[in-house]
Amino acid sequence: MKVMAFNGSPRKKKWNTVTLLNNALKGAESAGAKTELLQLYDLNYSGCISCFSCKKIDRKEDGVCAVQDDLTAVLNRVKEADALIIGSPVYYGTETAATRAFLERLCFPYLKYAKNMQSLFPKRINTAMIYTMGVTEEMLKQTGFSQVFATTRMMLGMHFGACELLLSKDTLQYSDYGKFESEMFDKEAKYKRHAEVFPKDCKRAFELGVRMASGEVPEPEQIPGFEY
Repeated sequence: MKVMAFNGSPRKKKWNTVTLLNNALKGAESAGAKTELLQLYDLNYSGCISCFSCKKIDRKEDGVCAVQDDLTAVLNRVKEADALIIGSPVYYGTETAATRAFLERLCFPYLKYAKNMQSLFPKRINTAMIYTMGVTEEMLKQTGFSQVFATTRMMLGMHFGACELLLSKDTLQYSDYGKFESEMFDKEAKYKRHAEVFPKDCKRAFELGVRMASGEVPEPEQIPGFEY
């Protein structure tokens, strides 16, 4: 069992998103999986360039993106994976630019322009999206961000397999709120939540990793804390 994870945060070595991803991979490893974490911001690549090479009738191989850059070898390795976990902060209501570009390149070559829109990926594998965000639960309900998350979940589920979401809300933007603009935040409440709630999110990420490595994802209502 091989679980590949992708960090779509520019904070590559520590902070919220990569911490949750590392916990997810620890969970996968505890279940016997081999794991790999790739830092998307270490790679030089673009999103889809709309060349439609992957849709040519005379193409030599299905599911291959014609763009040659740092993502090419990564996408080739994805074909050998048994589960994918993608983590991203939420910037202006959606994934980071690097994450979105990665998702375009990851998914589009496997979309067959047929009436049933079948996936050309050679097998069904588990997938997960881990989102971190500064917004509160109440703000999330007001913004409509959840529809963005649901769309990405649907896209991954269509192309690869059952997709689970983990949302970590009201996270710390700064380690020291005294050094940056922060009037709109209650910094003491932020620190308190990080100390009390974020460890629970890490535990949920660990459990997610175990599920990814098991090869089976239960129905959403059977997953504690599952969110759409």
